[in-house]
Amino acid sequence: MNELLRRYGKPLTGLAVFLTAFWLLFLVILPYFDMFASSFRPYLPAVDVGGPKDVYSLNNYLTIFENADWHFFGFTFPMTIHLWVFILTILFSCLTTIVSLLMCYPLAYFMAKVISPKGLATFLLLLVVPLWVSELLRAFAWFIVLAFKGPLSLTLQNLGVIAEPIRWTWGLWGYSGVLIGLTYAYILFMLFPLYNAMTSLDTNQIEAAEDLGAKWWQTHWRVIIPHSKPGIASGSVTVFMLAVGSILVPTLLNSPSSSWFTEVIYNRMFDQNDWNGGAAYAFLLLLVCIFFVTGMMRYFRVGLADIAK
Repeated sequence: MNELLRRYGKPLTGLAVFLTAFWLLFLVILPYFDMFASSFRPYLPAVDVGGPKDVYSLNNYLTIFENADWHFFGFTFPMTIHLWVFILTILFSCLTTIVSLLMCYPLAYFMAKVISPKGLATFLLLLVVPLWVSELLRAFAWFIVLAFKGPLSLTLQNLGVIAEPIRWTWGLWGYSGVLIGLTYAYILFMLFPLYNAMTSLDTNQIEAAEDLGAKWWQTHWRVIIPHSKPGIASGSVTVFMLAVGSILVPTLLNSPSSSWFTEVIYNRMFDQNDWNGGAAYAFLLLLVCIFFVTGMMRYFRVGLADIAK
């Protein structure tokens, strides 16, 4: 606070604090508090709201755990479809995060330590250009590419790689198209934190490790990756939370047999008009996101300040 006062003076500092407090209170805390309170109340007709039936309970949360037979590879599990979709959403959001990390790590290293400063500006421009197009259009573009007789299938068929068109979106329980679309949509949110972390690494440390006889993978494992932990944690948290909360990409790219948990929340709120049950499902998703952020911070031994950088 003293640094803000010294740099910007009392008027600008007071305005910044007021706007931040207003945003947190009226646009974050109060709406979430209202949704949280509604998640414990039943869905009732307007005439019964506030009456004897309008009581607080955990029924909206427990509906996701109601037993039903779910068949998978010849085995029967006591699991509801909503719980199964919830689990798959978390798993494929984690997989999207892992794929993004594996793709971005070498690219971030190339940008930070290999490419010349002159070529870096052009390279960054080429990476940022896709962000000028809306997420909806980018997802729809992948919908066309991954179509049953779309450009990808026809190209591979003409080259003799495949004998007949492939349903690309049907693999991985119907989530392969969602995985591709989410990775493409949010990969830069993994790349830039990694690049930022690697840029701050002194190149002399890498050269010293090589001079001491370290192999390339030992240099990365013992020097570069430990230094890049804040970037890895920040990118992983951002990509996971964007992926798990996405609705446009899963709606366009999933198969008829698959669904995303945000779609379940949307349908419960708007199609079934059950805002209380949808709020309960939304807070279950929020709880998982909180656990994921906490787990990433503990695993990489970083704090919120490190992730915010």
